[in-house]
Amino acid sequence: MTTLDNSSGSHHPLPGTNTELINPDIVRGRFRSVLFDFDGTLSVIRQGWPDVMIPMMVDILKQTQTSETDEQLHETVEHYVMRLNGRQTIYQMMQLVEEVRKRGGHPESALTYKTRYHELLAIPVQQRLDAIKNGRLTAESLTVPGSHPLLENLQKRGIQLYLASGTDLTYVKQELAWLKLDHYFGQHIYGALDDYKNFSKAMIIQQILNENDLQGEELLGFGDGFVEIEEVKRVGGVSIGVASNEATGHGINLWKRERLIDAGADLIIPEYREQSALIKWLFQT
Repeated sequence: MTTLDNSSGSHHPLPGTNTELINPDIVRGRFRSVLFDFDGTLSVIRQGWPDVMIPMMVDILKQTQTSETDEQLHETVEHYVMRLNGRQTIYQMMQLVEEVRKRGGHPESALTYKTRYHELLAIPVQQRLDAIKNGRLTAESLTVPGSHPLLENLQKRGIQLYLASGTDLTYVKQELAWLKLDHYFGQHIYGALDDYKNFSKAMIIQQILNENDLQGEELLGFGDGFVEIEEVKRVGGVSIGVASNEATGHGINLWKRERLIDAGADLIIPEYREQSALIKWLFQT
């Protein structure tokens, strides 16, 4: 990615980096805990998940005999799927139930739809995990570039690391282990539960603040979705928008970038190749 032009006077790159500073007024140097999202922020094992979820939902909506075209249905589904990205998967399925009802259909349960989605997504995910197991791929190749050095850097600074994902906790723990990222987080790994009301990123953030007696500006968050950016900002923390291009591993995904800025991200980064300079700047007082 080429360095962003700051001639507009609005957004500026940090000197010598491709990090885009959206909010120059953030408080630096006080961070004691860091919260990470998982898929698209650290892991690319589930890269391409919208290409599984969206067609599945379009097919289900077509069964209602709606007069909408495939293109219209795709646009509708894509809008709510990505709006809910970062929340537990069940919320996207609950919206699907509502969309079926709106079209006069008789939906199955949200949990049934979630199970069907996981069965479809399990095929490419298992292929990637098998490739790690067989040595055809490395753990690093299925992470956002620079993830391991970033976590190592933060851990050496004595920062407590947390992970919260909208993906089911069982899958998150399994995939973290395969990617050799689990030891950075210890017991502080959180994911979606069947009893979805007992988990949300907002709940985890409040737990982090309470357990560590933190002020908002002592919390730093990394994420590629709307929800984690919004929730970290809501408590006064600093949010790093990871506009990762999961397919290529290089450069900015412009669609993600726009959404992350809309959500309130303070900085935008493509990945973590420049993590050393970024962390040094963030922890300067």
